[in-house]
Amino acid sequence: MKSVLIVGAVLTLAACGVDGEPIYPTASSAVTLSNHGVSVGTNVALNQGPLWVSLGLGL
Repeated sequence: MKSVLIVGAVLTLAACGVDGEPIYPTASSAVTLSNHGVSVGTNVALNQGPLWVSLGLGL
């Protein structure tokens, strides 16, 4: 849990522009219907140059 909070804090600082130009996040979500039910997925990503950080959640 502690590492998740640290990563979240670093991403927040990078996104607000503390270390330079702000990095704007992208987000996507999907809802899938199948014979087994409904599934929902969400993804949030930050990218700048060669660095790409992505966090996804599926339910």
